[in-house]
Amino acid sequence: MEISIKYDENGLVPAIVQDYATGKVLTLAYMNEVALVKTLETGETWFYSRSRKELWNKGETSGNKQIVKNISVDCDQDALVVQVQPLGPACHKGTTTCFETTLSETEKPLFSIVNELTDKIKDRKENPQEGAYTTYLFNKGLDKILKKIGEESTEVVIGAKNNDKEELTNELADLLYHSLVLMEEQGVSSKDIKKILNERHIEKEGQHRE
Repeated sequence: MEISIKYDENGLVPAIVQDYATGKVLTLAYMNEVALVKTLETGETWFYSRSRKELWNKGETSGNKQIVKNISVDCDQDALVVQVQPLGPACHKGTTTCFETTLSETEKPLFSIVNELTDKIKDRKENPQEGAYTTYLFNKGLDKILKKIGEESTEVVIGAKNNDKEELTNELADLLYHSLVLMEEQGVSSKDIKKILNERHIEKEGQHRE
């Protein structure tokens, strides 16, 4: 398929910047042809400032660069999704994303729950809270965490053998939570796990098809 980016009357195309590891939308910016070419050549995001009428390289002065992992174009070829590894906050206000303000929410989005839970677990380790179960686990140490992993694994097996979807779902959730606690205790990030899963099951599968 031949790709020909359709720029608007000002020679610009919107670029949605997304964290490649978490899926979180970081910002919406614009590229002209030169910015897109420089982004492809350097592996860092370059944009065109509509207010300053000039090119700019994200993080050039702040150090909060964005390493490009993937660029996708929509079906009409007039919008881009740029997946990046952010090396710092995306917003000039110092926040992770420019989209911090919620305009409407009928239900909390589920796609980010693992990342939010990971952050909460990390906070409980760094800022212990009396009475909090996660703090209790960290205080008891590795052996206690491993014991819980073993217990929850057994309960997952029992739930599956009982052919009880609700029981199994609850036990899997407990196992995932305690696994995240173990990961934090041992310094393993969800990004580390995702990279291995990608290498073993996505990239490898693609190679087999070739």
